[in-house]
Amino acid sequence: MRSRLFLLWTLTGVFLLAPALPGSSSSRLIYREQLYRLYHQHFYTHPQRIAENIYWLEQALRSDFANPLYALARIANEREWEWYRYLFSMHINLKLTELYLQWGAQYMKFEAFFYNAPWQQQNLESLDRAEELFTYALVYWDEARRWSQEAAPIRFISLDRIQHWEDQHHRIRSGSLNYRRIIENHLDRVAEVRSAFEAMDASTY
Repeated sequence: MRSRLFLLWTLTGVFLLAPALPGSSSSRLIYREQLYRLYHQHFYTHPQRIAENIYWLEQALRSDFANPLYALARIANEREWEWYRYLFSMHINLKLTELYLQWGAQYMKFEAFFYNAPWQQQNLESLDRAEELFTYALVYWDEARRWSQEAAPIRFISLDRIQHWEDQHHRIRSGSLNYRRIIENHLDRVAEVRSAFEAMDASTY
């Protein structure tokens, strides 16, 4: 479905070196918390590194939560467990939104200069790729908002260690964090620049 880079830096070795949950007898990655720990921020956002993080986070979304004993926050009761799960799902979708935006920006052409005409086809292909990645970002943003909405009825809970997830939730609910507007602006710009490239002909340059 998606043209991801399934990085060739020995996934087998990564699986063997990945941290196991306390008390587990195997280091096989089966829980969301384990896979999330493999996500890491890079100073330089090369496509391969972005793809690596996307891979781990998408795998995390498909995985079960670990037992609350091994959660990334202290869980004392079922209501806190529910809050944690909603915010975790929201947070992962938000990170995927940001990663797909970063990846799309690497293919984006914000202007169609006349001297780019000799590479018209390559630029159009790059814009298509940017549009595809921005569209994925929009899907994950809608999912982040949906999980934030699920968490909204839960009040007066704050868990240590995941306060930044709670901050993200409150910013989404208040509207101060709104990636839809940013993504739609990018998609509109893609359409404008694509039209400019498509209008180029032999007389352009």
